[in-house]
Amino acid sequence: MVKYSHRMVPEIFQTFWAGMAAGEFITDAAEAAGSYRKQGARWLAACGGVRPRRGRNLKGRCLTFAEREEIAIGIAAGHTLRDIAKTLNRSPSTISREIARNRETSGRYRARSAHAAAYHRASRPKRDCPG
Repeated sequence: MVKYSHRMVPEIFQTFWAGMAAGEFITDAAEAAGSYRKQGARWLAACGGVRPRRGRNLKGRCLTFAEREEIAIGIAAGHTLRDIAKTLNRSPSTISREIARNRETSGRYRARSAHAAAYHRASRPKRDCPG
């Protein structure tokens, strides 16, 4: 089971790096990402001050956090996989694979932990940089 962390969710982490690229101070960039200065400094140090490439420019190929939330809501409401897929304009097999790959060890599907696990698995290169 992968626990949720700021560092694994691209919507948060990439917001920080966008602020840094715009010339903001660490404090301001971290605040824009919903974090704090110390965490921003950790992100910066972990990657040697260079924005990591992973997690950017996926262009709709991968499920977004919002789509994963819709899947979780659909499951909780008792909708079928086909209904959820139709709502998201995705293939039912995509939804089925998403649930199978990213459900927690308890068997429940949660959007936050699913997104963190998928992002971590998809990241290249496979190194310790948290980006």
